[in-house]
Amino acid sequence: MVLEQELKLSVLEGEITLKDISIEGYQQSEITSQRLISTYFDTPNQTLIESGVGLRLRFDGSHWFQTVKEAGQVKNGLHQRQEWEHALETKAFDETLLALTPLKALIEDKVMWARVSPVFTTDFIRQTIVLRSQDQSEIELAYDKGSIHAGDKTISIHEIELELKTGDVNHLQQIAVQLVSKLPLKTTNSSKAQKGYALVLKSNCQ
Repeated sequence: MVLEQELKLSVLEGEITLKDISIEGYQQSEITSQRLISTYFDTPNQTLIESGVGLRLRFDGSHWFQTVKEAGQVKNGLHQRQEWEHALETKAFDETLLALTPLKALIEDKVMWARVSPVFTTDFIRQTIVLRSQDQSEIELAYDKGSIHAGDKTISIHEIELELKTGDVNHLQQIAVQLVSKLPLKTTNSSKAQKGYALVLKSNCQ
């Protein structure tokens, strides 16, 4: 289990070219790129999200990962929450590992666990730069562009995430200030999961 701390920025218009971004005071790595496909799971009456827990399977082109996240807290675009993520041999959930998370009671309730199924999918290209400060803080800047699918409904993903890997969380806001001053961005309190559940509600209402 780790404390995930990330600041989210929505792209308001146009395309972002990462190679043109320069963050003053930080060393920048080379850009990496990968396609990430994630399926989020819940019961038909959304037991998990109502309990403040999210569950997903992610494929990065080579490996599968299962992730459990608590709702945590969000303020001014800064998302802070507990996260349990494990690599998998296949795309099947490892129930033993899930039982070590807040999903323990659900896993032990075989009837309820059997009702858990896919509710929506995110599919996006992530370009990433690692930023390092003089105090050795490390931040991952990820530019995500793609879509969320629920039933016959689709919405776009177009955002930047700043995730603290090590060091001082204040660096996230410092970097965000620089980015917002140069690019058409604004902080957002909405995660991909929240957008996905909103899309599910919209799909179910029609």
